[in-house]
Amino acid sequence: MSKCSVLIIEDEKKIQVFMGKVLKRQEYRVLYADTGAQGLDIIRSQCPDIILLDLGLPDMNGDDIIKEVRSWTSTPIIVISARTAEREKVIALDLGADDYITKPFGTSELLARIRASLRHSNRLRTDENYYLRPYRHGDMTLDFSRRLLTVGTTEVHLTPIEYKIVAYLAQNSGKVITYSALLSSVWGPYADGDNKILRVNMANIRRKIESDPAQPKYIFTEVGVGYRMAEDETENA
Repeated sequence: MSKCSVLIIEDEKKIQVFMGKVLKRQEYRVLYADTGAQGLDIIRSQCPDIILLDLGLPDMNGDDIIKEVRSWTSTPIIVISARTAEREKVIALDLGADDYITKPFGTSELLARIRASLRHSNRLRTDENYYLRPYRHGDMTLDFSRRLLTVGTTEVHLTPIEYKIVAYLAQNSGKVITYSALLSSVWGPYADGDNKILRVNMANIRRKIESDPAQPKYIFTEVGVGYRMAEDETENA
């Protein structure tokens, strides 16, 4: 089986070369683009498995690339940018980016985010029954078919809303999910955009599943953006 292809759309040569070396060591096939226009040409002609996208390109805004790419393909897009404003992260994610990494970043973080995005993409394409298989991380297991959450040997009682939140995050484990995406998934497309109801439910969930809610092991807060569930470890079992 051939390794996945990764397109790096990045105009800073040092970062481009650094990421390329890291990915080639993991046997990914690496493609490069210095501009947005060049990147779009490569996406159309070579259909990479995943796209690493810098927002601050010389010829166009990265957000416009996300919109353009999402009009014809669901190929995973990880935004890599020096922009740290929460609003910019939320905009990129809500436009269809799968994840967001802020420069500077570590090698292990980059590889973990790529694995998570590729795994989720592959599930959607190839394994419709995936979600019948339990999610596992550390001592926590979520059995989707039985709607049963356990931490260690203890069964955790969740309200229907709490279960929906945990299940959606687990199905997208390793990826950051924006507040608006979570609200829409759990309460429907016409959900009130107020995050308060979500924060209240999340506080209740953490009290039930985390030994120390202030230092969570399972569900992490991406401040001002959303939540991320720890990566499903079943893949490596």
